[in-house]
Amino acid sequence: MKTIIELLSGCEASKVIAPHIPYSEYVPLDLSISNTRIHNLATAEEYGVFIQNHLEANNGKIAFGGYQEIRNLYQRSSVFKAENTEERNIHIGLDLWINESASVHAALGGTIHSLQNNTALGDYGPTIIIEHELEGVVFHTLYGHLSEESLKGKHVGDRIAQGEQFANLGLPPINGDYAPHLHFQIIIDMEYKQGDYPGVCSSTTLNHYSTNCPNPNVLLKIN
Repeated sequence: MKTIIELLSGCEASKVIAPHIPYSEYVPLDLSISNTRIHNLATAEEYGVFIQNHLEANNGKIAFGGYQEIRNLYQRSSVFKAENTEERNIHIGLDLWINESASVHAALGGTIHSLQNNTALGDYGPTIIIEHELEGVVFHTLYGHLSEESLKGKHVGDRIAQGEQFANLGLPPINGDYAPHLHFQIIIDMEYKQGDYPGVCSSTTLNHYSTNCPNPNVLLKIN
């Protein structure tokens, strides 16, 4: 049986946000702890200005990146560091940042596995998870930081076609209080979770999440 990486590598490139924007207008974005330009940023508005300036400086429409990036931006939220636990600061999805209303589309055809509004500060906000199957291999894609309206009328088991618009980006504070962006993540085993799955991990759990959550760009294929 093929591995999930082999299966997704063989798929055509999928766009999950504003598909009319070509990949030539995507620009990489560094939000890691090594980027000293963001050390003093604290609010969604400040990050939004920084990202918009980055897009304009690079003639881009969408900023992307963040898979396995070590970040400081989670320190404002207790979601990522419960008492007596190791801090979670390694991002295990891929972020697509765009400072405008944007449609969200299914990377592949599947059915809604679960959905939920994860309302804590710094969390996903409205979230939809889609289950897929390719050649007998079951896996999932998670779409976080959506609008509240994206959850309305949706039910577990609903069929979603590849490329279908099923959601829209959310705005702060509804989206977890971030500058507008889509968190896109591939998850093989949901580990019995519903409507939520860690998008940030600690250094001691990175090996597990690297296996269970491969780089989403294997499916998106951003240049």
